[in-house]
Amino acid sequence: MDLQAFYQGTSFDAHGMLGAHLLPGGGVAFRVFAPGAHGVEILLSHEGDPAGQAAAIPCARAYDGNFFEAAVAEARAGDRYELRIHHSPDASGATFTDHCDPFGFAMELRPAHRSIVCDLESIAARRDDGGWASRRREALRHDRPLNIYELHLASWRRSETDSERFPTYREIAEPLAAYLTQAGMNAVEFMPILEHPADESWGYQDTGFFSATSRYGSPADLMELIDTLHRAGIAVVLDFVPVHFACDAYGLARFTGEALFEYPHEAVGVSEWGSMNFMHSRGEVRSFLQSSAAFWMETYGFDGLRMDAVSRLIYWQGDERRGVNGNTVGFLKTMNAGLKERFPERLLIAEDSTTYPGVTAAVDAGGLGFDYKWDLGWMHDTLSFFQMPASERRANYHKLTFSMMYYYNERHLLALSHDENVHGKATIAQKMHGGYEGKFPQARCLYLYMAAHPGKKLLFMGSEFAQLREWDESREQDWCLLNFPVHDAFRRYMAELSHVYLEHPALWQRDFERDGFEWLDCHEEERLLYAFVRRGSLAGGSVERVACLINADEREHAGWRVSLGADAAETMPRAVPSDDAKGVDEASCRVLIDSDWQRFGGATPDGTSRCSLEAGPEGASLVCTLAPHSGMLVLLG
Repeated sequence: MDLQAFYQGTSFDAHGMLGAHLLPGGGVAFRVFAPGAHGVEILLSHEGDPAGQAAAIPCARAYDGNFFEAAVAEARAGDRYELRIHHSPDASGATFTDHCDPFGFAMELRPAHRSIVCDLESIAARRDDGGWASRRREALRHDRPLNIYELHLASWRRSETDSERFPTYREIAEPLAAYLTQAGMNAVEFMPILEHPADESWGYQDTGFFSATSRYGSPADLMELIDTLHRAGIAVVLDFVPVHFACDAYGLARFTGEALFEYPHEAVGVSEWGSMNFMHSRGEVRSFLQSSAAFWMETYGFDGLRMDAVSRLIYWQGDERRGVNGNTVGFLKTMNAGLKERFPERLLIAEDSTTYPGVTAAVDAGGLGFDYKWDLGWMHDTLSFFQMPASERRANYHKLTFSMMYYYNERHLLALSHDENVHGKATIAQKMHGGYEGKFPQARCLYLYMAAHPGKKLLFMGSEFAQLREWDESREQDWCLLNFPVHDAFRRYMAELSHVYLEHPALWQRDFERDGFEWLDCHEEERLLYAFVRRGSLAGGSVERVACLINADEREHAGWRVSLGADAAETMPRAVPSDDAKGVDEASCRVLIDSDWQRFGGATPDGTSRCSLEAGPEGASLVCTLAPHSGMLVLLG
């Protein structure tokens, strides 16, 4: 590690020096950054030692005097340790606090909190990702499909033999890979798995920024989970929290007896969640977080990071009225540019609720350097619309069209995440207007609109079978619902819809090109009908066109004629124009999926096409009949 880079906030490899590292000839080197400390001791316990027994090993000052280190010959992988930080003496005498290692690579299961010496290099040497690393760049390009399943490891599935026990990383690996493949998901996003003290924080208040939580097993177990997913062709994204950290005394808070990682003043040092805000103006803090971000991609092989609460980094405490926080914006730019330089094919995703410009523009072009930004405006408008009765939807018709007014300002990702399934908000399916039976067709309609709308996708676990109970981190999803035909049919629908999405380039290849999308009809305010077309390229250079037709009304609409506009001639290469608009080759129009088919819980016989292609004086048109609260995707040409 370059000390000057560490202090300047441009280091991405601080974990290569700091923390506990096995020495080639045996033993372990411990190093910690503790400026202002009066002294540091390693409180070391070997595996199997009686509880409370620990040897206190003094550290010597190193480098410029702000670091402490000790080489301990008898230490080995599996040993537990804490750092005893001695503060400068005060009037009452010397004081100290005990902390886990900020750069520790593993920790004990809460409520225990000591760090654990870990041999990550030996574990990594035995990995097998099935050649994923060579395929990653192609798989994660912006013109490829991205269908993300957001997962909280403790509450997806519990142990089959003990519902109170967390599943291990290894136990969940094969079932999860198989489930995601069947469900048509080609990526998974783990909610934070950095070590954290409180289950109720869901991992968003961390103490171990280099430690995978021991709730689900060891670092080797996590690596096996990631490798299993990679062998199945599934990308793995980590939810990463660079804004704040847990306030527990054994963690980063007041690490040397005074603020080191956090702001010294409580007004800006304490977040709205009661956690501690990182002081990103300190170069050492920047290097700490940048090194953590690089560590998870470098050591564990994560394919990207979803960064939480980016609005809190752009503006002072997330409040636009307080103005842009230049230090944190500078941190984001430096971190993202550095990560892209080291891992150009990995994804950087921003959870950002602001209108700050250039979030997904390259840093050298003045942007923040993210690949994608969550489209939270689309999320709010869409859910608000589907919560309304049809009588109110007419006055709010353009809630479903407004997103395309600003869509091309950024590269957007459409997310219906855990945040929309908790805190009294109801789950996505439960949000739909009306009674129990009426919620399912509306949710199917919503998800078809989402699949066809430009932008990459993210769906929270349980949504795929219309979970109706709000998410609770302490219990698994309600898999028993699949015993009910309506929920099982919904799961079947979501899987088929996802596979249609993955298989048709029109639905993802030109997500961020204006010619990839065109409204065909967005002025049916009274009938609540919408139509647009998506375009992509097939092998050989031909253009694929998929029309999306939506009926958000409680009434059936028959004989809706939708002009295909600029695509009319290309769509009907074998059309036979005539005065009565008959004689068109039916092969020019094929329904890929109809959300009202009976196998999905609807009323239309499976495979029935209630859409035809007709020629007329003004070109080709689709003539459709749409059931209440339904949609269909139609392949043209």
